[in-house]
Amino acid sequence: MTNRTLQLDDNLYRYLLDNSLRESDAAKKLRAETASLPKGRMQIAPEQGQFIALLARLIGARRTLEIGVFTGYSSLCVAEALPDDGLIVACDIDRDWTDIARRHWQQAGVADKIDLRLAPALDTLDALLAEGGQNSFDLAFIDADKQRYQDYYERCLQLVRPGGVILLDNVLWSGRVADPEERAPNTRALRALNSALKDDPRIWLSLLPLGDGMTIAMKR
Repeated sequence: MTNRTLQLDDNLYRYLLDNSLRESDAAKKLRAETASLPKGRMQIAPEQGQFIALLARLIGARRTLEIGVFTGYSSLCVAEALPDDGLIVACDIDRDWTDIARRHWQQAGVADKIDLRLAPALDTLDALLAEGGQNSFDLAFIDADKQRYQDYYERCLQLVRPGGVILLDNVLWSGRVADPEERAPNTRALRALNSALKDDPRIWLSLLPLGDGMTIAMKR
């Protein structure tokens, strides 16, 4: 027995997936296509997609935000979990990647739940705030350019309702955040963010070693 998080070797990780992953055929197809792409490693792990979808169900999410879409796997997982009148406002700037996402959303029958906005995410978030969107979203998932995470987080904290949840991906950054010799800009940005969130009185917090590290922040 252990009182700390297990390290997963390949056999234990396969066991985890074999005994917990409930992935739709649509999600499997999207994940397989993305894995064949040159930047396929940017996609979240399937157990992360399932976790986010379950969290959306747990909090009764109807309106969600996604900062960073890539090929749309996380959007698809959440859209499948939302009610028929649910909505995801999805922010990205890359038309090529999101064209793949659109195709799979359409095939999965969830495209009408996803409002894709191709623009810098801060512009989209600021526009939502200007339209009076404060406290109107239930969940936000941030998985985009790391040096702007703090800016995305601050906007999402305004847009998410009290009791709503903000998720931030890659916060352990393959362990580089714990290496004081690592001074790359992305690593420094994530390290500063993690430190700031730990002491942020506006949220309840948990940082999980899920995927590349995922922070769960619930707005007070």
